[in-house]
Amino acid sequence: MPYELLDDIGCGHRILGTVFVQCRSMLRATGPVEMAPVGEVEFVNGAAAMGASGLYGPGRICAGIVGGADLMLGDRVAPVLEAMIEVSGGRLRGIRNATVWHVDPVLRSTIATVPAGLLREPGFQRGAAQLGRYGLVLDIWAYHTQLDDVYRLARAIPEVTVVIDHFGGPIGTGPYRRRRDAMLAEWRAAMRKLAELPNTRVKLGGGGMPVLGFDFDQAIVPPGSMDLAAALRPYVEDCIAWFGPSRCMFESNFPVDKGMFSYAIAWNAFKRLAAGMAEDEKTALFSATAISTYRLQDQLS
Repeated sequence: MPYELLDDIGCGHRILGTVFVQCRSMLRATGPVEMAPVGEVEFVNGAAAMGASGLYGPGRICAGIVGGADLMLGDRVAPVLEAMIEVSGGRLRGIRNATVWHVDPVLRSTIATVPAGLLREPGFQRGAAQLGRYGLVLDIWAYHTQLDDVYRLARAIPEVTVVIDHFGGPIGTGPYRRRRDAMLAEWRAAMRKLAELPNTRVKLGGGGMPVLGFDFDQAIVPPGSMDLAAALRPYVEDCIAWFGPSRCMFESNFPVDKGMFSYAIAWNAFKRLAAGMAEDEKTALFSATAISTYRLQDQLS
């Protein structure tokens, strides 16, 4: 059982459950290389089963699982998805690949090697289309400079729900640090366009990552919830305005953001950001959108 996660979700907030998102761990060491990520799903399902016992508290750990099947397999990804579904205990809900890329090597947010134009590759698009056969969502972590590619992909697979991670990756560092207004104009135009597609959703979080340019990683002390809310507010308010609360969800992005602020601070900041909203809008942002997107009703009942 991941005891650090238990400590985090036991921080005082009411956590109904969590969704695990692919991180390329516990891969199978033997067998066909395309089946290696099945090991990660199998491992995570073990943690989920322990959480479902109730022995570790009321929150359902890994109630949903987003795996990492290689979508560049195209149609040949189907057997991998079926293997993941089989070992997931009914918890597999989506797939994410490493897709974040920028021509500037300073801007790197993954240790994986990602080729330029991956989202435009016909093989990747065919693999993404396969997700619709199994009722799985596609999570995408991309920079704002890639959002046109995300748009074209999402438009091509209307039967697949596409979840845009971390506000759509507005880059606030490197070459964009001194041209933030221009970056925001580009990001806003691309996100408004994506919001026109009914099969898109957006996650509101990831503010601790250095690439977003808030510099929390450079601070002597971590931000409080007021400071974190102030930094995230423009992105949160814009995304909610474009997509609506029923297509937005707050995300902790833990453990990635854990080096910058605590789990409790993250959710306190989100509560500050939602303070003036109607109760049904708060419910959507904190739980309902995630529950419907990842089909978690049965796991949380």
